[in-house]
Amino acid sequence: MRVLIVKTSSMGDVLHTLPALTDAMNAIPGISFDWVVEEGFVQIPSWHPAVDKVIPVAIRRWRKNWFGSETRQQRCDFKRELQSRSYDAVIDAQGLIKSAALITRVAKGKKHGQDARSAREPFASWFFNQRYDIDKKQHAVERTRELFAKSLGYEKPSTQGDYAIASRFLSQLPADANQYLVFLHATTRADKHWPENHWRELIGSLEGSGIRIKLPWGAEHEYQRAMRLAEGFDYVEVQPKLSLQQVAEMLAGARAVVSVDTGLSHLTAALDRPNITLYGPTDPGLIGGYGRNQQSLIADDKNMASIAPASVYEALEKVLQ
Repeated sequence: MRVLIVKTSSMGDVLHTLPALTDAMNAIPGISFDWVVEEGFVQIPSWHPAVDKVIPVAIRRWRKNWFGSETRQQRCDFKRELQSRSYDAVIDAQGLIKSAALITRVAKGKKHGQDARSAREPFASWFFNQRYDIDKKQHAVERTRELFAKSLGYEKPSTQGDYAIASRFLSQLPADANQYLVFLHATTRADKHWPENHWRELIGSLEGSGIRIKLPWGAEHEYQRAMRLAEGFDYVEVQPKLSLQQVAEMLAGARAVVSVDTGLSHLTAALDRPNITLYGPTDPGLIGGYGRNQQSLIADDKNMASIAPASVYEALEKVLQ
């Protein structure tokens, strides 16, 4: 049985889809998946043992010059690759009009997705042959697991979902595994940042502990923040520019992680690493860290500055012990 998954972004949403593949793999021997995903996240589906082919799409980049000649050619090439195979089922796990119209609609196979009451954008359901009512009052992982179970005809397991990627990284840990912490300080929205002086206070409280701290970054402004956070602390290492694969390898070897609400926090959860995630304006209830060893510290007033460094240190100390 061959299935196409349409789940293009974001990083957290893509990661939250992995347990559904594991369910299907265990329920239907020999099933394989192709997966359409935004080009920046192509590595993630390839980590799962049930994924045969990853088909990159670049809607985020294309929309900057949708009718340019190069973009038109890339869109034609994508459509040709997408239609090179026929599928027993096409599962749209995105639930958006854009992805349903541009990707799901043109794929070859019976289209499955959420109904108008369940999809993030109700009109997306128009493009599906089979529509399912998926309870919105569950974590995103459980919603996707339910969608896959109904689409492919098996009972959704009652056990916690398994991302099925941790063993890939835990079998090849770095030489300094369990000797360092990772602090994920970067996120997209300004109101989800934890103040730099709070980070530095937390870093200072770990002086003399004998454990090192690694600070990854993606963009230049994140690198500059990492340099400011590390200034004056010889046990803090600002990392070089890393690929997503390299970040995953680093996270897999961490003794623990402290993070803001960001995609890499969900990657940490997928790797089963102890993780303390700080939440302000966002609610972790339905989209927070899913998995073992995940802890949330939530600002009551939705202001990240309200989360005291001492509270984070206390939670981290328990993890380290």
